[in-house]
Amino acid sequence: MQQEVIQQVTPLVRRITAANPSVFTGPGTNTYLVGNKEDVTVIDPGPALAKHIDAITESSENLARILVTHTHPDHSPGVKLLQDKIDIPAYGFITKTTENQDPSFKPEKILSHGEVIKRDGYSLEVIHTPGHASNHLCYLLLEEKLLFTGDHIMNGSTVVISPPDGNMQDYLDSLEKLKNYDLKNIAPGHGELLPNPHSVADWIIDHRLERENKVLNAIKEAGSGNPDSLVKAVYDDVDASLFPIAKWSLEAHLIKLETEERIYKEGNKFFWKES
Repeated sequence: MQQEVIQQVTPLVRRITAANPSVFTGPGTNTYLVGNKEDVTVIDPGPALAKHIDAITESSENLARILVTHTHPDHSPGVKLLQDKIDIPAYGFITKTTENQDPSFKPEKILSHGEVIKRDGYSLEVIHTPGHASNHLCYLLLEEKLLFTGDHIMNGSTVVISPPDGNMQDYLDSLEKLKNYDLKNIAPGHGELLPNPHSVADWIIDHRLERENKVLNAIKEAGSGNPDSLVKAVYDDVDASLFPIAKWSLEAHLIKLETEERIYKEGNKFFWKES
């Protein structure tokens, strides 16, 4: 098992990567420690791994609060383990479709978009970014223009959008929303820091729309289809072993196109809509 090392990534931020590497998590889930010696905010304690929680608690004597980006199993279950060791509050967001994702997550406060958590020496602004998850939040460290993106933006792979909680249109809109902020770097939930955040957002939007075009072309050529029948044509640049995962995002594309009335659905198949 990999050694969990605390890395200073900016003057105000340290990072600990959990030992949970996988096709979904890349090198592992990043936990960020934000602040100074007197007041530290933990962002995403990660999965329920005792060794990882020990690394977090040993990082500082002044852990003051926990912020969660969303309640997927590699980001929020560590909250309860951390709170079992130290009595600090956790904050995040819960929606109807996410209330049962992580039953162990009991936020003391539900955060709102635009809210700013002000501490001595640093401030974190809450940005609601649904798409990957309807309760997904990003956090902007105002002093460093550093955006903690959880799974909204990852380094090294694109994000899975899995309906019904995941929504492709919401995801694209959330990426556009980030371009309204003054950003210097991205601190993703998986992988290394990313510079040029607005360019990153533009690249992801373009990539998703190119994929959407492939969905439309595949349906037009076949006349109809569903995620099972279309995945090979739409994701011909992806290893076949990843098709089961790709089908989730493919379904999200199909739902978006149906909502826009560019295709229609009968039974379990989507059909090309003549213009």
